[in-house]
Amino acid sequence: MSHSLNSESSAENDPSLQLQQENDRFLQEVNEQISLDTFQSTDPVMRRLVEGLGDPRGIVRLQFAETLGEIGEAATPFLLNVLSVHSDVVVRRAAAKTLTIIADPNAVPILVDAFLNDQDTVVRGSAAGALARTGEAAVPALLDILASADQPQDIKGHAAWALAFMGSEAEEHLYKALNDSSLDVRCAVIGALGHVAQEQSDEKSSGFLVSALKDSEALIRTEAAAVLGQVKYPPAIPKLIEALQDPELDVRKAAINSLGKMGAEEALEPLQLALNDELEVIRVLSKLAIAQIERQSEADDW
Repeated sequence: MSHSLNSESSAENDPSLQLQQENDRFLQEVNEQISLDTFQSTDPVMRRLVEGLGDPRGIVRLQFAETLGEIGEAATPFLLNVLSVHSDVVVRRAAAKTLTIIADPNAVPILVDAFLNDQDTVVRGSAAGALARTGEAAVPALLDILASADQPQDIKGHAAWALAFMGSEAEEHLYKALNDSSLDVRCAVIGALGHVAQEQSDEKSSGFLVSALKDSEALIRTEAAAVLGQVKYPPAIPKLIEALQDPELDVRKAAINSLGKMGAEEALEPLQLALNDELEVIRVLSKLAIAQIERQSEADDW
């Protein structure tokens, strides 16, 4: 009893503690209303919930975010407002992470703005994560970012990751962008199609990756060769063996690594020949790939 009285007295004398206690009570009330299906998303209540994302306690910020996530798209306008204009970076970070939970397509334009322009790297990264979770609605904006000559490579890297994260959700957009004039777009598309092929194990996406081994751009051939090692699509093995003779070193290196990952026994002979290559890196990678293939073969014998 005395401990409780002391806590209340401390809160009265410390505004920050008082605010924390108010946050706790308010959050409990809202969650009870949600449980009883009596919650009403009025403007004052929603603004109060969003302000709770600035609580100094990380676990409480998470609880506010989860509550807003449960409320869903009704919370989107309030979260977008603080993401755009709030001076407290902690609140902007939490707002972007909460939008990842909600994944509302209506949030895409402001998420893109935060991704490209917020001064805080965590906000930018969280906005990219929210775009990835939003799925198909965010694909055109991400492709535009990849195609832009004005965007730095780190931003484009996050955009490519977001596309890959979506996988099959972005599939139709990816096929349309395969012949895009932007090399960055095409490279990101190949990487994302690798995720589609892993998800679905289908002939269409895997076939496009194999075809990309003959692309005129070395960067595309390299990406395709690397991705096929993750997909482990057996019909790709003969084409990867052909890629061992590619004029570009990076393509050859990627092909060797992928053949090793795939345990491609039919590649043992050409890899043995590569042990005599004039380049040390090719000799070393070939030796490693041969060892991988032999280990997988021994494991299969069991």
